[in-house]
Amino acid sequence: MTASVPAVRPGSPWREARRRFSALWRRSLQFRTVAITIGLSTLAVLVIGLYMTFTVASSLFQTQLERVLGASNSATVAAQKILTSTDASDRAALQTVMGQVSTTVQQVTGSSAIAILRAPGQPPSSDAPLDLQARALAGTITPELRASVQDNPNLQFWQSVELADLDGADPGVVVGSDLEVPGAGTYELYIGYNFGDAQATLAFMQATGVIGATALILLLSAITLLLVRWIIEPIRTVAATSRRLAAGDLGVRMPEQGEDELSALAGSFNGMADSLQARIRELAELSVMQQRFVSDVSHELRTPLTTIRLAGDVLYGQRDEFAGPTGRTVELLHTQTERFELLLADLLEISRYDAGSVELSTEPTNLVHLAGDVIEAMHDLANERGSELRLVAPGGHLDAEVDPRRVKRIIRNLLGNAIEHGEGRPIVVAVDSNASSVGVSVRDYGLGMTEEEAARVFDRFWRADPSRTRTIGGTGLGLAISLEDAAAHGGLLDVWSRPGHGTVFRLTLPRTAGLAAIEPPLGLEPDDPEAAGPDAPATEGVRDA
Repeated sequence: MTASVPAVRPGSPWREARRRFSALWRRSLQFRTVAITIGLSTLAVLVIGLYMTFTVASSLFQTQLERVLGASNSATVAAQKILTSTDASDRAALQTVMGQVSTTVQQVTGSSAIAILRAPGQPPSSDAPLDLQARALAGTITPELRASVQDNPNLQFWQSVELADLDGADPGVVVGSDLEVPGAGTYELYIGYNFGDAQATLAFMQATGVIGATALILLLSAITLLLVRWIIEPIRTVAATSRRLAAGDLGVRMPEQGEDELSALAGSFNGMADSLQARIRELAELSVMQQRFVSDVSHELRTPLTTIRLAGDVLYGQRDEFAGPTGRTVELLHTQTERFELLLADLLEISRYDAGSVELSTEPTNLVHLAGDVIEAMHDLANERGSELRLVAPGGHLDAEVDPRRVKRIIRNLLGNAIEHGEGRPIVVAVDSNASSVGVSVRDYGLGMTEEEAARVFDRFWRADPSRTRTIGGTGLGLAISLEDAAAHGGLLDVWSRPGHGTVFRLTLPRTAGLAAIEPPLGLEPDDPEAAGPDAPATEGVRDA
């Protein structure tokens, strides 16, 4: 039994060349300009060259034709005079006269390709001289030409033919007319003219035109290339300067030379860069002042807040001794003081990120255990809201180099957000990993968000429903700080949400610091996006929140 080996199709050089040409055409303005100029120039030269060649060839042929028709007419008249003036009456004498006629025609026309043929359809005559035909005209006189000469006495007719010579075949014409021979009847006179010299002249002109056109196209290409480079170079300078400006080099400027449009472009660009630099410097100073203000205010508030907290703790410890309204006031004061303390801590943390002074304290950490600790700590809060917390951990049991305090804060913020917006439905925390990263996702089946709301969910102090109050004591900075914590690890924090079907937050962290690219081990969009719970079937419509 013979096994067949599949044929390997070799790569197509033409396809590769076409791909490279297409890429160069898209990326290079200089190449496109030069290519278009060469193409249009070649087309113009080709059209003009064809027109000139056709015109010259037609004019040259017409001139040659008029010359040979005139010569043929003169030769016919001279031949007829000889025949009319002769008194020959027998075949031998008439044959001699025909020789004289042939010589005279050759002298008048300068052509040796001569044929004198007796017209058919006449009565036989013993005195009629024999036909004369040069070898060059053998097989060139067509029946159509002979019929035209026979049917139209005293007129000339011509036909384009190829005349054979020692060097091959040359283009030419055969001119036919009729002669009256006394005592012998009507004869046909055919004279062949070789146009080989005219053809050679035309070929020389065409070769000269091709050489000239090629030189002209090359010259135009060189001039176009120089001009395009001269024009494109400032554009390249603008592009390079723009890239450096976009990369943050605000001091870069374009050289200004001359007073033309390119100099005006450089001046306008430099003016724009100056204005942009001044504006960015102003915004940077305002940002620094804002960060300093937030940091200073946060630090200054710590001392009075500590005093208020101590006094509030004393009152809170004696709340049972106060009357009903006073006791509830003390409890409210204690709750809001704790929230104020959390807000102050978040403000200090976000100001550190703004100032770029955050340093991670990484250590080998098991994210499954970390997520389990957060779930256990928030178990009572979830029970109060009627939400069941579930941990699904198919992977992630190996340690990852992370800052456990910050990762725990991320999971706590995501879980708290799910509890607040989960509408009392189950919440699933999933942990998984692959060779490069470890991931944690938190999914709730609650209210969900639109695409516009999901795009702003990490903004500071942003709420999808401004009229909705926070019920578990959030500060409005949790998700913003979580995003900064994830970025500090070189990771990602993204969100999927659909109104009426809940939200998924996914955290992806590299297993070791410094990885340039990580692949999320968990999918963002769930396989059952319309499910009402982890064990419930998908619903047909959007569930009311």
